[in-house]
Amino acid sequence: MVMVQSMESAAYDGMPGSAIATGLVDYILPPEKMPEQLVSYVKQFYTKKITKPERIVTEQIANSLQKIIILIRTQTGIDFSSYKQSTLIRRIERRMSLHQIENISDYVHYLQENQPEIRILHKEFLIGVTSFFRDPAAFEVLKEKIIPEILKDKGQNQPVRVWVPACSTGEEAYSVAMVFKEYMDEIKSDFHVQIFATDVDREAVEEGRSGVYPDNITVDVSPERLNRFCIKNSDDTYSIKKEIREMVVFAPQNAISDPPFLRLDLICCRNLLIYLVPESQRKLLLIFHYSLNPGGYLFLGSSETIGEFTELYSSVDKKWRFYKRIGERAHLPLISHGTGTLAPMAPWEGAKAGETKARAINIGIKIEKMLLDTYTPPCAIINEKGDILYIHGRTGKYLEPAPGNVRFNVVDMAREA
Repeated sequence: MVMVQSMESAAYDGMPGSAIATGLVDYILPPEKMPEQLVSYVKQFYTKKITKPERIVTEQIANSLQKIIILIRTQTGIDFSSYKQSTLIRRIERRMSLHQIENISDYVHYLQENQPEIRILHKEFLIGVTSFFRDPAAFEVLKEKIIPEILKDKGQNQPVRVWVPACSTGEEAYSVAMVFKEYMDEIKSDFHVQIFATDVDREAVEEGRSGVYPDNITVDVSPERLNRFCIKNSDDTYSIKKEIREMVVFAPQNAISDPPFLRLDLICCRNLLIYLVPESQRKLLLIFHYSLNPGGYLFLGSSETIGEFTELYSSVDKKWRFYKRIGERAHLPLISHGTGTLAPMAPWEGAKAGETKARAINIGIKIEKMLLDTYTPPCAIINEKGDILYIHGRTGKYLEPAPGNVRFNVVDMAREA
């Protein structure tokens, strides 16, 4: 629970104003009303903790949760239907407790009447827990065992491509960059390392792109690394040095529903799978396999596994969850907002053999086109020079005509993230 003094009652409104601007404040009160609100909150929280039975997701709760997901998707564009119900319900209950709302259907009504609460709940749903070098021993394995394998067959002009989905504010992406840089310095070799750090939370992406962090990163970043890779600012914050920031490209992206990155040597996705429903976990593991180069590596969180996909990944380090892509490339899972099947179409009764064959071919072409239009992500086919030969789907989110003479080159037309 976050409580902030009202700006009207403050002698200086800078600090309360900054806190309120985050949109994460639960109560804005003058100091004399804070004790009463605090006691009320603690009493209600304690009572619920003692008397609440084991959570059972009833049909009413499930229906209300679906309405909440739709409200958030409508206002923010982010779809949380892939997240485990228990994860979302815990966060909803926290907001209900703050507003002293007992019934989830009443909370749905409250959301409909109070638009700012939708954005606050959306921030609650986003899993923003991250830090530099989480599980330091795992990063030692990355440096001593995985990175040497990635670089040993790379030519100096071949980029090393890494994807960090669900990057939050970027600490893990920068940690990976630092470890790559350390190893390259040790072997006195320089490779072009591209790290794509993505997240659905645009504000977190912007924060990561800035590369500025509070002074408490000293808990997780050693003095040697702080001195080597960071600059201490006058306000006691730390800025990531340019040589590391230039290795990382930040962009908003939904790893489950947006087109993935390809030709990757390493995917570092730690502690996202544990929040997703099993179907979405399987889908993401297939996407990762599709995205990785043959022999590419997958780095998961310490509580995550590849599940049933033992024919797609082999274990490299069981304790720290490093896996290697094996087998033929998996098919990219369909990106769909609905479910359904296409049944074979029987020929019309009385149709002649030739008519039946022609109609079947025509229907087949139409079905193929419909499936391509519905499920294939926007894409561009280019030649070796980067000139665009063919465009499929709506690519306006990624490409736009460059100013000046008309040139259909993918580099010239690429939008800035």
